[in-house]
Parts: sequence; C-alpha cells; structure tokens
Amino acid sequence: MHKKPSNRRDFIKKAGLFTASLAAVQFPVWGKSIFALDYPLHNIPENKGIDPQWIKTLYNRGEETTYFKSKNEFKYIGMPVGGLHAGTVYVGGDGRLWLWQIYNETFEGAQEGIEPKTVNWNDGVEVRKIRARDGSAYIEPAIANNKRVLEQGFAVKAVVNGKTFIKELSEEHWDEIVFKPAYPMATIKYSSKDFPVAVYLEVYSPFIPLDAQNSALPATILRVEVKNTSNSSINVSVLGWMENGANKLTGKVKTGKRKNEVLAVENSSSIFSSFEAVSDDVKNAQDSGTMCFTLHKTKGKTYTALDPWPVKSKHFGAAATSSSTADAPEKLVGGIEIAETVSPGKSFKADYSISWHFNNANVNLKKIVKDAQEGFHYATRFKDAGAVSAYLQSNFEKLTKTTELWSTTWNDSTLPYWFLERTFINIDTLATANTYRFADGRFWSWEGVGACAGTCTHVWQYAQAVARIFPELERDLRHRVDLGVGFKEDSGAIIFRAENESRPAIDGQAGTVLRFYREHQMSGDNTFLQTNWPKIKKAVQFMLDQDKNGDGMTDTPMENTLDAVWEGEIAWIVGLCIAAARAGQAMAEEMNDATFAQTCQTYVANGRKNMEQELFNGEYFIHRPDKVQGRKNLGSYNTCHIDQVYGQSWAFQVGLPRVLSKDKAIAALKALWKYNFTADVGPYIKTHVGGRPYALPGEGGMVMNTNPHNEPKPFGENVSWQLGYFHECMSGFEHQVAAHLMAEGMVEESLILTRFIHDRYHAAKRNPFNEIECSDHYARAMASYGTFINACGFEYHGPKGYIKFSPAWNSENFKAPFTSANGWGSYTQKKAGAKQLHTINLKYGELQLQELAFNKIGAGAVKSVSVMLGTQSIPVQLKQNGTELRITSNKKINVKTNESLNITFS
Repeated sequence: MHKKPSNRRDFIKKAGLFTASLAAVQFPVWGKSIFALDYPLHNIPENKGIDPQWIKTLYNRGEETTYFKSKNEFKYIGMPVGGLHAGTVYVGGDGRLWLWQIYNETFEGAQEGIEPKTVNWNDGVEVRKIRARDGSAYIEPAIANNKRVLEQGFAVKAVVNGKTFIKELSEEHWDEIVFKPAYPMATIKYSSKDFPVAVYLEVYSPFIPLDAQNSALPATILRVEVKNTSNSSINVSVLGWMENGANKLTGKVKTGKRKNEVLAVENSSSIFSSFEAVSDDVKNAQDSGTMCFTLHKTKGKTYTALDPWPVKSKHFGAAATSSSTADAPEKLVGGIEIAETVSPGKSFKADYSISWHFNNANVNLKKIVKDAQEGFHYATRFKDAGAVSAYLQSNFEKLTKTTELWSTTWNDSTLPYWFLERTFINIDTLATANTYRFADGRFWSWEGVGACAGTCTHVWQYAQAVARIFPELERDLRHRVDLGVGFKEDSGAIIFRAENESRPAIDGQAGTVLRFYREHQMSGDNTFLQTNWPKIKKAVQFMLDQDKNGDGMTDTPMENTLDAVWEGEIAWIVGLCIAAARAGQAMAEEMNDATFAQTCQTYVANGRKNMEQELFNGEYFIHRPDKVQGRKNLGSYNTCHIDQVYGQSWAFQVGLPRVLSKDKAIAALKALWKYNFTADVGPYIKTHVGGRPYALPGEGGMVMNTNPHNEPKPFGENVSWQLGYFHECMSGFEHQVAAHLMAEGMVEESLILTRFIHDRYHAAKRNPFNEIECSDHYARAMASYGTFINACGFEYHGPKGYIKFSPAWNSENFKAPFTSANGWGSYTQKKAGAKQLHTINLKYGELQLQELAFNKIGAGAVKSVSVMLGTQSIPVQLKQNGTELRITSNKKINVKTNESLNITFS
C-alpha cells in the first residue's frame, strides 16, 4: 500500500493502539478469564441483525439509482466524465463540471487526493489528524461548490407569447433536478413550475470497451435537450460557456495574457483558449496548454468574452466576436449560443464538448518515471485542444453512439441496477488523475490519486475491471513493465513498483502470474503468451522457489500488500501462490512445455494438501509461525484474516479448477462472515483503534483481521505500525471476498456485503464514484468487477474460443452484458417449457467461439441441442457432466456485430 512506512508509525502510535484503559479490562470468555490483557476483546456479533425483508430486495431488479435536489443529495456528487488518463473532471448533481484536476499537480506528499487536506477525526479514543492518503475524503468529502476551479455552465432562454424565461442549469434555479448516474454517462433532468420547457443534459466522455484509444480523449461531451411540453411553438436559445483554463494556476500578474479565438472547423463552432506567456517558465509550466469549447453544429454564435453573471437577456443575441484577450490573472470566459423555434411536443438538441491539452507532466513525476518526460499519449495524437475537438467533430456520431450503446448494453440486464452500478463504477479510476498513459504508450498509476507510485503489483492484482474492459492496457502493462522495466532477468523477480522500488512482493508476484494467464485469456490468439512465455516461466519459477522446504507452501519472508515482511507459512499468500502455480501449469500446457507443467502440478498438489492439513484450524485458515522466529514479528497467526482464501477467489476469475476444497473454502468464508462482518463497525473501531476511517459508526463492512478467540498478543510479540490496517474496512479486500462468496454460492452474503459498501458511498454521505483507501479512487476497489463476473458465472478463453455462463441466481430468466477479446454484447438464458434457450447477441466487434458451456436449468433431462447463427445451423457435439452442458464445434464460429448465436437445449 504505502511506499514510506515511516510516515505511518507516528500515526498509529498516536492512535492509542496500546491504550492502557483497554488493556486492563477483564471479561469471562468460555468460562475462563480473559487472556487478552494487552488487546481489546473481539466484539463483532454473530447475529448480524439484518432485516430478512431488506435482504430479499437485494435480488430485485429495482429502479435506476437516482439522486434528487429535493433530498439534498448533490453536495458531494462528482462523477468522472473526462477520458481515461486525462486528469479528473467531475460532473456534479446539477450538471455543472467541477474539480478540474487536469493540471498535472498530483504528486505524493505534495498534492495527494482529490482535495489535499488534513481533517480531524475522533476514533473513539482521541481526535486524530487524517491526511488525504489516510482517508480524509471519507471523513470530509470534497464539496462540489468549493472546488469549481473554472467557470462553466449553460443557460436556457425560452420566449412564450412575448414573455421571456431564463434559467441556468444550476441547482438554485430549479424546483427539482434529477441526476441518474450510469457510468460512463450521467443524465440530468431539470424541471420548474415557472419554466415552459423540460430540459435534459447528458454528460460523458467517449467510453468504448476494447477501444482504449477512443476512450482516452481529453474531452467531455455535454448534450443539451430542450423539450417543448406546451401546445404552442416556443423560441428557445441555449447558451453554453467555458472559462479559458490555460495557465490557471501559474497565470499571475505580468506573466502573460489569456486569449480566446474562434476556430474555423467545418460543421461546428469552436472557441480555442490559449495563454501568451512572457517567459519560458510560464510557457513550460504544468498547467501550460490549451482548451477548446465547441458546439457541434454550424449555427452557433460565438462570444469570445462574456460579461459577469448572473445570465440575463443581454447575454443572448448579442453581436458575435472572433477574438478576445485578458491580462492574467483576469478570467476570460467564452460562450456559444444556439437558437431555434421548437414545435409542440418536439425537442431541440445542442451537442457541446470541452477538450483540453496539458502535456507537461509533473516535474517530480518526470524524476521518478523517465517515460513521463516526453508527456502524455494523447499529445502524440493531438497537437492541441483544437485538434481534439476537430477529432470529436469528425467522429462524433460513432463515438457518441457507441458509448451510448455500451451504456444501454450494460444496464439492459436482469441483475439489480444497484449491483451493476457498484460492481462497475470503480473503473472510473481510469478517468482520474490516478492513472497516466505516457507518450510511448506506457500505462502507469498511483495506488490512489497522487499516493504510492509505480502501478503497484500487490494492489493492482486485485483489480479485475481493466482487463475485461480495456484488455490492451493490461497486456501492455504485463509486457512492458512486469516483464520489462520491473523484471529481473537473472531471477525472474518482478519488482512490485517497477523503477520505483528494488524488491519483489510475493503476493504481487503470484497475482501477476495469474494476470499473465488472464491477459492471455482476454486475447484473440496466442501471441501474448508465445511472445512472453520465456519470461513468464521465469516469473513462475521465482515464485515456486520461495517455497524453501518443498512442501508447496511458500515460506520466504517477503514484502506483501500490508506493507510488512511476514515470516512463516501464511494461508493467504500460500493459497495465492498455489493458484498462480495452477495458472503456470495451464500456460505451460498450452505452450507444450510438459516438464514445467509437471513442476507446477506437483507444487499445486503438495501445496493444496499441506495447506488444508497444516493451515486449516477446523474453522478457518491461519498463519503458521516461522519455526525459528516464532510469533516475534507481525503476522495474522490464529486470527481470521480477510484474504485467507484469496487464491481460490482468484482461481474463479480465470476459470481454473479448484485449488482448495469447496468445504474448507466455504468454512473459511463462513468464519469471515461470522467474525469479521458487522452491520455496524462502530463498537469495533471504538475499541480496536489505530485503523484508518474507511467505514464509520453506523456503517457496515468486513473488518480486515479479527481475533475471535481473544488470544493474547494475537498479531505477534513486537507488533509494528502496520497493525492499524487490521482494524479497517478496505473496500477492495471486501469486494474480493464478495466475489468469492458469489462464486461459492453464498449469494446472499455476497449481495449484503456489496450493498453495505454501496450504501457507505451513498450521495447523501459522500461521493458515490470515489471508493477510498490509500487516497482517492483507489485502484484495488476495481476488484468489484469480479463480483459481477461471478454473478454471471462467466468464463472465457479467447485463444481457445471458449465461453461459459452459469448465473448465480435467476437462472430461468437471466440477462447480462459480457466482454471478450474482440467484442461485447448481451447474453440471455430462459426456461421455456421443456426447453432452455441461450442467446449471445453481439453488439460490437466480433467473437470467435468453438466451445460453449452452460448449466442445466431445472430437473428435466437434456437430450439434444441446436445451434443457430442467424439462419445458419451450426453442427456441434454435446457433452453433459453433472449439471454442466458443454457443446463443441469442429471449427470456430465467427459471430459478428449485430449477429446472434442461439442455442436451444431440448
């Protein structure tokens, strides 16, 4: 998590971790006096006290998530609506853009988080200082109205029977505003009794799964629609405005002047914003660049300088201007107006966009990552913001329609709206200042915005979303970084922060081996695996070599994601390495490397047997101490740790055979539910102090590590500052458990845990689009997509042409989206009398299949199958193994855009 543990020591000590008042308490436990004289009692109730009727609602399709002005739910809403790796631009609940973290400011220790600040928090024992990297935005979320860095907005004018009505699209102007978030698109509706038209706004940046280029434009699209709900024609005008944001931070007195000028681009109206600097320092500053405000229609009237607010009639219909300047630091705001007469019942639409181009990376970032020195990938495609706007104009219909098609496809499902939202939303991390793509194409990230450098392997290996939505980014990261910049040729070690570290992390190494297999599966052919196999094999061998005594249970002290070097045999690390070895076996088999496949297979067999015999205490999996060191240093030992069966959880993500027995894995998950999950963390964090505030009293979640049997010194004799982590609810880990619960059939528990996270991020309390761990938009939270994968029972292997669907519930009437290596679409299955019908409807790209697997629906026997690609009958063979129905074709079935593959079992 953290690169600099020394920053944390004081934080944990000051938290009163070893509070004397707690240490002195004695209680009876199991008829004995308490042994935990130096550690607070476990106080998570076994009975979770959750209303059964509420639980039933979690399965329902429900309604789209909607936030209302009238319910005071707009204060914190900030949905990222810029392109991937282009900084952070938020849309607020009322449709106005805010934050504008596009100026390359974020850097560790200086500008961390969405709002770099320290806040006070009473942890139940004392008031503590919480920094951005420790969760200050969870305690005090950034408020939209405090972070409106640039002037931007819209106003609508309607003239009816000689009477003029004007309203800005901002919260105070309307009786009601309704905000519907369906990332990547926000839809906002405005209404007032005193306004004669209905107004709608759609805000998003092009977001097209499998197309990382067109999803990474430094631009936001704003689509205004005005609908005439009256019985007579109405003259309507829309005025949009945008401040010149060039050198916003460094444009001081006598540094230069801002300039707005009209651009001549066919079929559009644009205002290009720049800064004429008087010195090279200002010219080369991080915020030096250009912006462009565009109406994607020809009829727009351009105003290169608008008067101050509020908007009045004089702002509409004035004389157009073609160029304006303003001496810094004076603001310069340009506007574009469009007017039309709207007939009764008809709509008037105006498509605007804002683009930006700031290609000077943070000076500190250039020092730690040489790839940053040449700037960003988008600048290799576009010379300035005007070029971005021109590209949008030329491709507007394709970019917008495909984005809208994805949004419709994702939400056209039988899965609950809230579930679809929470499992997908964290991919918005890619559209924040947490991620970068440098000029040479390299993808790079912090862990959370501006905190902990180097696309850390032991954090990012939890994130399941990117590989399924933009697989090219993950493949490139594996090839260029994990097997390139961060790879040690002599040993096979993968440095867990590439050039920002010098050591491997054992969980990062194992997780990255599993990611090699996933990236291979999310490819259309074998190129990725064949190209990288020699190094992948070395990386697997390095991991296997960390098992010093040959029992299949890694026992080499090495860094892990909890920022410590633990000794002994640790269930979660052991199991993760077993799963990675099984992935190594699968890759070796595909590469016809029988000897190495056998090496991996032996490791898996020994490891599984010994882990289940030696590390399972009859209830859950533990950490067996090192024979020499004992429990001297920090570890989880006999406590109940959130990741204890993480290896099996990972195996489900890539369709591997079981690496742990089902009964023991479920026992471990039941123990986590019993001992670590609570509907109210308040009593726990009040006594178990020292953690960071990622769940507060009154909120539920799963605690990282608990001591259910009240052992003395449960985490070792000489515990270190990292112990504070054990008392937290970190959503990335919770999502990982929720995914595993779903895969093992513990659907109710999975939905409850996911919903509790979802409710922690309700707009009434904080930003729904920003799951926080070590800083904002934390990468590990993208583990949430794994829960969606397992809800669908989805497996996929592109090179083999294999796909499987096995819904976790509602199997008689199920519909959900899916992505593959080269295409995406919708999958449905239904029970129809004695038949079961399965349809793969491809919406985008292409899909090559040769083997398909489904589960039998209901009790009736399946005797035959027919497969139709449109009107073409496809000959297949059917095999039934228990409840699984598997069909194979002698040759690849090529499904193209807008084609459907229909499978009928009778």
